[in-house]
Amino acid sequence: MRAFLFDDYNQPLREAAVPEPVVGDHDVLVRVRAAGVNHLDEKLRTGEFRQILPYPVPLALGHDVAGTVIRTGSQVRNFAPGDEIFARPRDHRIGTFAERIAIDETDVAHRPTSLSVVEAASLPLVALTAWQALVERGRVTPGQKVLIHAGAGAVGSVAIQLAKHLGAQVATTASAANAELVRGLGADTVIDYRSDDFEQQLSGYDLVLDSVGGETLERSLRVLAPSGLAIGISGPPTPAFAKQAGLNPVVRLAIAGLSGKIRRQAAKAGVDYEFLFMSASGSQLADIAKLVDAGAIRPLVGATFPFDDTPEALRQVAAGQVRGKAVVTMP
Repeated sequence: MRAFLFDDYNQPLREAAVPEPVVGDHDVLVRVRAAGVNHLDEKLRTGEFRQILPYPVPLALGHDVAGTVIRTGSQVRNFAPGDEIFARPRDHRIGTFAERIAIDETDVAHRPTSLSVVEAASLPLVALTAWQALVERGRVTPGQKVLIHAGAGAVGSVAIQLAKHLGAQVATTASAANAELVRGLGADTVIDYRSDDFEQQLSGYDLVLDSVGGETLERSLRVLAPSGLAIGISGPPTPAFAKQAGLNPVVRLAIAGLSGKIRRQAAKAGVDYEFLFMSASGSQLADIAKLVDAGAIRPLVGATFPFDDTPEALRQVAAGQVRGKAVVTMP
């Protein structure tokens, strides 16, 4: 079957003929109809996450899928051939830039009935990231104040909507050109990151979701209320993450050093910092699908590309040229 892969780190994506997926007892074989394109795909290609998420190469990329079940393993009970699904396959089983993929059924959910296949393919990774940050980690409750950076981005656009659904007062950073867009998603306060200083305008926030990192993350600590929480999805990883991920002692020591500065700053400010690397969850996707069909969350698809143009789709995502999510469609 056809797939897009890279042969070694920092090498370009190329099309290749790869073996058909092996379908385990608990797997569903999915005909890929559309696949979302994520910054994570680019980070893997360039080797940025090589230490915390090692993969053998060559590697077929792709972390989001919407498609049709064409076969099930002998122990699968919740899906049948013909079902329309969406999923974020778990780590070490990715590869949705392909014609077919086998996915553990616990990573899969039925596609929201109100969405097209393209819209559904745009959601899994970013929606799970928002859910795990705001619901699992942040435990956001009505009336709390939440700052979401890069509100017009793939994660930010979903996180704004989820935070509003949870009853939060939401601030976001975005360009002036995207101000009306993020207000339409539910943002109460919009700060132009190019001309305004969010640190000077915001204070007393309960949670910050940061997808930018660096100085933005450091300054975000200073807008939090005492005991507030900053969640970073671009890093740096923390020792707690390294321990949970079962990384080897050498990598854990390196990670402790990488995140030492931000953890010390957080402790000095009386707040907390956590690194989030989202995980696959079909049950959470099922909950998200209910919110989508209820009208609480809508996808933001910024661009679509034919399967043949998958390398260009990844290039544009990496260059920040797509507002919202890019999706590759199969013929």
